[in-house]
Amino acid sequence: MARSDKAASVAELVEDFKSADATVVTEYRGLTVTAIKELRRSLGVGTKYKVAKNTLVKIAAKEAGVEVADSLLTGPTAVAFVQGDSVAAAKSLKNFQKENPFLIIKGGIFEGKAVTTAEIMKLADLESREVLLAKLAGAMKASMAKAARAFDALRIKREAESGAPAAPEQAAPAAEAAIVAEATTEEVVAEAAPVVEATNEEVVAEAAPETSAPVEPTENA
Repeated sequence: MARSDKAASVAELVEDFKSADATVVTEYRGLTVTAIKELRRSLGVGTKYKVAKNTLVKIAAKEAGVEVADSLLTGPTAVAFVQGDSVAAAKSLKNFQKENPFLIIKGGIFEGKAVTTAEIMKLADLESREVLLAKLAGAMKASMAKAARAFDALRIKREAESGAPAAPEQAAPAAEAAIVAEATTEEVVAEAAPVVEATNEEVVAEAAPETSAPVEPTENA
């Protein structure tokens, strides 16, 4: 490879490292060109799966300020640069590996932190961002409905206490209205909290460090 071509490849890899939300280092020895194309399709448009020489990957990672362990850069290397849903990308890699055992997932970087093969596998078992957002939306909708009922009940209660007539369909007993009114805004927010707490930090925490299976060392590509 000419010097100018190497410089261009390194510059492109540097940009990939900087823009990626997560990076997964794999070994593709034994995979056919067709299989690699299939893997790229399964990863989707938000993830670049690039075959690159170990020396170039190492140089690019250093220039990008990303620490990639030398132990990951052995054998023929291909790197998945994930932009967007890291859980979905991890699922795609894991599912592809089940059908194509030649793919070796060595480890990577998630939000600036090194992750092992075992952690990536655990990440793949988590719910995707779409599922979490759907749950959050459902919780918020239910909470808003509850808040509306609580505020309406509080209004009815105050009208009853002041002697103002309430509409027939809203004429609930004052005692019952007082109980419903106890569902304050703070309680509504607290009820939705378990869903909101599914943040990226907890995703990393849930993928507790484990020792990944050793990969037989091979010569650098």
